[in-house]
Amino acid sequence: MKKFIFGGMTAMVMAFSANAMAADYVAGKDYTVIKNPGKVDVPGKIEVREFFWYGCPHCFKLEPYMQTWLKALPKDVHFVRTPAAMNKMWEQGARAYYVSEELGIRKKTHLPLFHAIQVENKQLFDQASQAKFFTKFGVPEAKFNSLYNSFSVSSKIAKSNQLAQQYQLTGVPAVVVNGKYVVQGEDGKVTQVVNYLIEKERKAK
Repeated sequence: MKKFIFGGMTAMVMAFSANAMAADYVAGKDYTVIKNPGKVDVPGKIEVREFFWYGCPHCFKLEPYMQTWLKALPKDVHFVRTPAAMNKMWEQGARAYYVSEELGIRKKTHLPLFHAIQVENKQLFDQASQAKFFTKFGVPEAKFNSLYNSFSVSSKIAKSNQLAQQYQLTGVPAVVVNGKYVVQGEDGKVTQVVNYLIEKERKAK
């Protein structure tokens, strides 16, 4: 499996941690306070939920920062990646993501699918093209198609939309911290603000 590199960002990504802890970020400017907070999936842990769409170039730019941030995920933090399904085209990508989860191959397909769309300019925005893409990972098209509109996948789509509505999301990428705050952007500041809000939630316990 070839590795996908997002450009020369590693040094910049690694440099944010000290600044993040020292900064004092402001509600309404650096992040949004959610009027109707949501429940977390794992009680007792601070939840960080990333909403994205494979066709979103801003999500793709944010991805290397999120990948680096995940390498040092604190034990008291639960990370959830949620594909946005706020319109029909986005829903197709969300279904592909959830099919990869059902098949247990999400870690193998997530970055390659992003790369194929954003770097190779492949139009993988419908069921047929996605099914063909997944054959590269040993998934028969019939198997992919059998899961695409399954009850399990459709239930996850419904939950994604319910959360997006509850959090009043208008676009992606959007990172929701503990069901209370929304952070948006495409660079290292996003993870800085996320770390700040995680610490804020720790102190609130």
